[in-house]
Amino acid sequence: MAGSLITLRILMAVIAVLASLLCGVMAGILKRLDGASVPTTLMRAGATFGACLTIGVMVMDLLWGT
Repeated sequence: MAGSLITLRILMAVIAVLASLLCGVMAGILKRLDGASVPTTLMRAGATFGACLTIGVMVMDLLWGT
């Protein structure tokens, strides 16, 4: 039982990272299509990745507590 709970937590963490990565890449692509420079694009993608990952970690914390 405890093994499956750990596996579920790892799976949720991987899903949160992948969803954040997808959001960051899409934000970067949209910013680049808007005509922004490469450094601006990378900053926007990084900020979006960080924000989405923070939200994902907060949701996981709410689900399982400390």
